[in-house]
Amino acid sequence: MKDGAQVVLNDNGNYGKFSHLLASQDRDYLLSPTGAQVKVSDLEGRVVGLLFAANWYPPCRGFTQILVGIYEELKSRVPQLEIVYVSSDENLDAFNSFYGNMPWLAIPFSDLETKKSLTRKYDVEAVPCLILLQPDDRKEHVTVRDGVELIYRYGIQAYPFSNERLEQLQKEDKVKRDNQTLTNLLANHHRDYVLSHTHTGLKKFYLNCMQRIMDPVPGDGCCSCTQVPVAWLVGKTIGLYFSAEWCVPCAKFTPKLISVYEKIKHELAGKGEEDFEVVLISSDRDQASFDSYYSTMPWLALPFGDPEIKNLVRHYNVQGIPWLVIIGPDGKTITVHGRSLINLYQENAYPFTNAKVEELEKQLEEEAKGLPALVYHEGHRHDLNLVSDGNGGGPFICCVCDEQGSSWAYQCLQCGYEVHPKCVRTVERHDNNV
Repeated sequence: MKDGAQVVLNDNGNYGKFSHLLASQDRDYLLSPTGAQVKVSDLEGRVVGLLFAANWYPPCRGFTQILVGIYEELKSRVPQLEIVYVSSDENLDAFNSFYGNMPWLAIPFSDLETKKSLTRKYDVEAVPCLILLQPDDRKEHVTVRDGVELIYRYGIQAYPFSNERLEQLQKEDKVKRDNQTLTNLLANHHRDYVLSHTHTGLKKFYLNCMQRIMDPVPGDGCCSCTQVPVAWLVGKTIGLYFSAEWCVPCAKFTPKLISVYEKIKHELAGKGEEDFEVVLISSDRDQASFDSYYSTMPWLALPFGDPEIKNLVRHYNVQGIPWLVIIGPDGKTITVHGRSLINLYQENAYPFTNAKVEELEKQLEEEAKGLPALVYHEGHRHDLNLVSDGNGGGPFICCVCDEQGSSWAYQCLQCGYEVHPKCVRTVERHDNNV
């Protein structure tokens, strides 16, 4: 959660009385996973989360899976926690199917009025949404409205989801940022290395430092991998690549990143430098998937299932993959938007600093002066207009390469179709009628 995340006082100031929120004139109970009815009054004195979600939306399914793990771990130690599912499912069968995977309570699917009332009360505009309510009416307690981000960022550490706990976590985050080094990001007491299956550029490091010769890594699953000390990476620009074999967008972005990585490495090698590396932070579901996916990559990796992976995901608030974080030579974070920079500027983005990005943006501005204001693009029936951030444009997903874009774009004013200028395939107007 970002510093200064919005938290809002409950407008009635009464957190111990849930009946007016969750019950109706005809119902004073909630559903439970066993099928039994649980009195709303049983929630008195508890921290209650209202989960607004729906089975038809993939992000809801992904978040619910994460929340189930956190809920079950907390309930084993903290019985004062409860979650109530507020469904946006399309029908009863869909509700029963989705709720069947949840270990908490639910408002009956048929009670549309209560669900609508809660949606209006908390201004729920998108799902998943997690509203966290405190059990009493003391003034220092608040309702946390961005519980999804809180869970993604801090997980079980966020309990009891109060304003005080949020402030404490944000202070801890600041201390971590201020004291961040590459070593404390990637290493721990049990491991001071990352994995490699391709690296040949370490000879000088080992000769100079009298370190161990790279041997197969014991106990890390990847039998063909070797150890690269994290110390060898200190002083370099590092990309932390959060990715997984099962991820469709990753399958599209990884080949692009490999190409950019190899071009940057080739250019640096021509200067006698070895100042850039990428480290895979895997979200693969098993060792075999990790081995298969990593075998396609020319860079380094954290071992599959390493505990630092979860810490890094939380530290950088990674809510979706692929995600590319760039760490500077001083061990501080340069940007968490490495993927966008690669898409926009390819290898020219290196070393990804603000100064470099400003230089590239000015270059784009100059190049845009020579672009036609109107083009006809192959496969699209309308003309496309050149737009920019300050002239009808903004962040977009290119309809040709499916990657992010910003600044300049060619946009269809009739249907919203947008492409990068570099992706435009110009044709004569008479060839563009479809």
